[in-house]
Amino acid sequence: MLTGQSTERALVAPSILDAILPLLALIIMLSSAVYFFGDDASYGPNQIALLVACGVAIGVAVKNGHKWAALEDAIATGIKTTANAMLILLMVGALIGAWIVSGTVPTMIYYGLKLINPNAFYITACLVCALSSISIGSSWSVIGTIGLGLFGVATSFGLSPEITAGAIISGAYFGDKMSPLSDTTNLAPAVSGTDLFTHIRHMTWTTVPAITIALILYGLLGLGVDVEASSLGVSNNIQLLEETFGTGLHLLLPVLVVVVLAVRKFPAFPAMMLSTLAGVVIAVIFQWDLLVAFGSAEGIGDVGAMVKGMWTALFSGYTGATSDADMNKLLTRGGMASILNTIWLIVSAMAFGSVMDHAGLLRRLIASLMERAKSSGSLIITTALTCIGVNVVAADQYISIVLPARMYRVEFENRKLAPENLSRTLEDAGTVTSPLIPWNTCGAFISGVLGISAFAYAPYCFFNLLSPVLTSLYGVLNFKVTPLAESGEGQPVMAKAAAE
Repeated sequence: MLTGQSTERALVAPSILDAILPLLALIIMLSSAVYFFGDDASYGPNQIALLVACGVAIGVAVKNGHKWAALEDAIATGIKTTANAMLILLMVGALIGAWIVSGTVPTMIYYGLKLINPNAFYITACLVCALSSISIGSSWSVIGTIGLGLFGVATSFGLSPEITAGAIISGAYFGDKMSPLSDTTNLAPAVSGTDLFTHIRHMTWTTVPAITIALILYGLLGLGVDVEASSLGVSNNIQLLEETFGTGLHLLLPVLVVVVLAVRKFPAFPAMMLSTLAGVVIAVIFQWDLLVAFGSAEGIGDVGAMVKGMWTALFSGYTGATSDADMNKLLTRGGMASILNTIWLIVSAMAFGSVMDHAGLLRRLIASLMERAKSSGSLIITTALTCIGVNVVAADQYISIVLPARMYRVEFENRKLAPENLSRTLEDAGTVTSPLIPWNTCGAFISGVLGISAFAYAPYCFFNLLSPVLTSLYGVLNFKVTPLAESGEGQPVMAKAAAE
């Protein structure tokens, strides 16, 4: 018997069938979840689907020689990478509860009802979110604050929640994509080997046409709104908001707090925490009677009821108590508990994505695509499809940028394509498609905040749908595809990036 030799079985490289099996299981399970449960698929069925697909991936990995301990560590590491996002999600839940009970969200709805024409609402919502997101560089912050208020305005007008969500998301992701303050806008050029402002300038060729077409479509959809029908309940809703919460610009202080902190590049979690605290202070000062009524219980007195009401709003959300059932439905939301299902979805998705990545199944899928990418145009299309595929499989926006960049950066250099072509494709297909996938961290966040399924709003996210189409079309036509010799960075930057 030989000694000193390892008895561990050597790892077997995955075949294309190995890589496809878990993906096929995921597609079958998710399709079945939608068939059996419809819009409720995200509230448990999708999580089970992801975990079953994860089990299939684990089986393939074990067959190829991977040890359970290593797979378990990979799952734990993958989930750990989303810990910050999950903390932010919990704080967003608390923020929504605090902002409603403080009158901040009702005030945003109040002024929206007074100032916005229903015919121009969709295009206005998109523009407001775009400008806000460019200013602070965060689509999540805009959607969870200003977007939530606009969603409430649309509900009061009787407008389509699906189109409204699409307009909010399109605007927020346009701003996030083009803002130098955005994390993804900084990440994409960093992993591609170009600089930030070259990246932003190169993106304008696809981003500006995409948002222009989107705005035209939202404008056309707004023309079909029945203004008279939309305005029937507006006066009543304005009166209800005045009677229940009062009005005034002072109630918008928490919005100012989050905007200032975001502009100053304050970390997201403490920024959300401080803006939630601002909502608590405003609620205690200006909504005392409402808090007492909300938290009332026998024997605890007014102060105890106020504390209980505020506490409840933070962990369980606010429950509307006006005389109008539709208004109550609009205001009944928020609280950390409302985010727990979203976190469950993220954990399940990251478990699946982590096993696929650790076992080399993702890389095998990508390698099979690379074999068919013969021209520059097909390389760009392949990169775009990979970004979308990673968003589906790995369920994380950042992985959809970093992993394709690692896989294709050298190939872009070999084909004498400037690095900004790669960074633009990563954003056009990775950043903006993440909210379209229900189990992606971005899709799960938006569905949790707005209370609408990604399957429902995705067809109306015109900007997000057009961006990967335009970047692929530019590649096929060789339009605004910069050769390496014409790049502002040139060969030295690419060599440095490859070395890193």
